[in-house]
Amino acid sequence: MPSVALHTLGCKVNFYDTEAIWQLFKNEGYEQVDFDTDKADVYLINTCHVTNTGDKKSRQVIRRAIRRNPDAVIAVTGCYAQTSPAEILDIPGVDLVIGTQDRERMMDYVRQVQAERVPVNAVRNIMKTREFEELDVPDFADRTRAFLKIQEGCNNFCTFCIIPWSRGLSRSRDPQSVVAQARKLVEAGFKEIVLTGIHTGGYGDDLDRYKLSDLLWDLDKVDGLERIRISSIEASQIDEDMIEVLNKSSKMCRHLHVPLQAGDDTVLKRMRRKYTTEEYAATIRRLHEAMPGVAITTDVIVGFPGESEEQFEAGYAYMKELGFSEMHVFPYSKRTGTPAARMEEQVDEAVKNERVHRLIDLSETMQLAYAEQYVGQTLGVIPEREHKGSAPGSGLMMGYTDNYIQVVFQGDESMIGKLCRVEITEAGVNESRGRLVEVVQEQPARLEKAGA
Repeated sequence: MPSVALHTLGCKVNFYDTEAIWQLFKNEGYEQVDFDTDKADVYLINTCHVTNTGDKKSRQVIRRAIRRNPDAVIAVTGCYAQTSPAEILDIPGVDLVIGTQDRERMMDYVRQVQAERVPVNAVRNIMKTREFEELDVPDFADRTRAFLKIQEGCNNFCTFCIIPWSRGLSRSRDPQSVVAQARKLVEAGFKEIVLTGIHTGGYGDDLDRYKLSDLLWDLDKVDGLERIRISSIEASQIDEDMIEVLNKSSKMCRHLHVPLQAGDDTVLKRMRRKYTTEEYAATIRRLHEAMPGVAITTDVIVGFPGESEEQFEAGYAYMKELGFSEMHVFPYSKRTGTPAARMEEQVDEAVKNERVHRLIDLSETMQLAYAEQYVGQTLGVIPEREHKGSAPGSGLMMGYTDNYIQVVFQGDESMIGKLCRVEITEAGVNESRGRLVEVVQEQPARLEKAGA
């Protein structure tokens, strides 16, 4: 049986794409083997291009695969492959470079390389692509949460970001295809689906009178689906129709990831973001009204070119006031080819580092405060796996509430994937502790909400 080893760098969308590519190999009779320890016939590296470091890591992984088996087909895909195919083909031993489109032809290219042993550059201009690439993932190794890719590309062109050049413009997946795959995932035993994309909230921008809120209502009708989670959505895309579905659908998780990036209007403008701090705050207030108890997580870039101490301090106070349940904090990193990399007034690394630590401390304070609200309440938790921090067989399980509190509680592996009612007994920063109340075999139409 031929074998393939897969390695993914970067974001959740890349992990979804790798799963989809694995289905193509699986359908051709391949077995999947471990990338780091096994000798494979084909090595597939799905690369990241979001930072210069992503490029470097991608090259290191490619060279590692070539050393492991010089006779294997070395195939490289993903964002770095899309933007820099010649750079990758210059690495001796690379056989195939295929970007962020045409992956459905992967097996044809692999067979071509095996027959001819001539390197293939299968990368086309992504900016001309207008169709969503249909790659189905009917199952995931993770038995509780399935990712469902609904959108590709981005039209925003933020000054710090290279992604539109590696993923192309926004393309939406056909609604019927999304619902059909959701049904397949439910049939495979998944209770929760995470809708994902490069710019997920941009779903429908290229469709005729059909947008993300319409898709959510159609998914709401899928029998057996208990939770719908949106991986990320821009504040500028949360309109009244979206607020209504969040408020009225029993399946929408009380957790939204709404990237902020900066808490100062001048910095936001330099980033070319599509909102002001006041508009963003107004959206967050509406979300709290529509979904009481909603967890709002966000992304923040620290030390963007020109960010003064006063602007940082203003942003710090603004974030503290909004009260996120968690912030993902990143120091600004120069991305070659972006307008921000050419801006003057680059912030000193030591200053960036100090600001990052201050915001991480704030994030942890807010995370703990959010979790503490639920101590003594019973929430729905879907266990995902045994708790990694405990000894094997300890009986401690880990899962998430619908409002994204990670809970550890006493149980066993038979509970994985089932809805459990768990009383929160102790709040923590990254994980909280709980006590199992019951395992709900027949899932109720509405998930257990706070205080149920």
